[in-house]
Amino acid sequence: MKAYYYDDLPGDPRQPHAPPSPTPISTAHLSTLGLLHRTIPVPSPSSPSSPPLDALASSRGYVHRDEINVSPTAMGAVYEDKIRMFFAEHMHEDEEIRYILDGAGYFDVREVGDERWVRVRLEKGDLLVLPAGIYHRFTTDEGDYVRAMRLFRNEPKWTPLERGGDTEGNEVRRGYVQMRERNVRAEGQ
Repeated sequence: MKAYYYDDLPGDPRQPHAPPSPTPISTAHLSTLGLLHRTIPVPSPSSPSSPPLDALASSRGYVHRDEINVSPTAMGAVYEDKIRMFFAEHMHEDEEIRYILDGAGYFDVREVGDERWVRVRLEKGDLLVLPAGIYHRFTTDEGDYVRAMRLFRNEPKWTPLERGGDTEGNEVRRGYVQMRERNVRAEGQ
């Protein structure tokens, strides 16, 4: 996992968009934003069990899992449309959990104050939990391929709420902003 500020320059979002000398963002700061990162070795096909993943899932109440393969090969003609949809700024009313099984991609999340993007590069073995209510977006890297496990507390669903007036008043979003403000105050002490 590598995190830095997105450069906001025009161009394909699948490019790194890292400034020439990116300032790394610590996992402690990502935690202030409500993100949780773990590195968990990807199990082999002959031994698909992962005790660290199972322990995390159990401790957080994740009871459902599925896999998503984001690539032109897997998605065919809809791939570019899906990438554009994933890259539209949105939030969810549930945590979003991604465990990268193969390939690589970027989650961009809004920094405190919701002005700057923090870019988080994830590769094989990275697990990221995004809190409910955080504005974010996703894309593959230039390899156009990521295979990820999604974990859910309830029945699998992926309902994006695009950023706008309605989401600012959303109860889950307000709860996230309050949590982030508490974390920022605690970080400053």
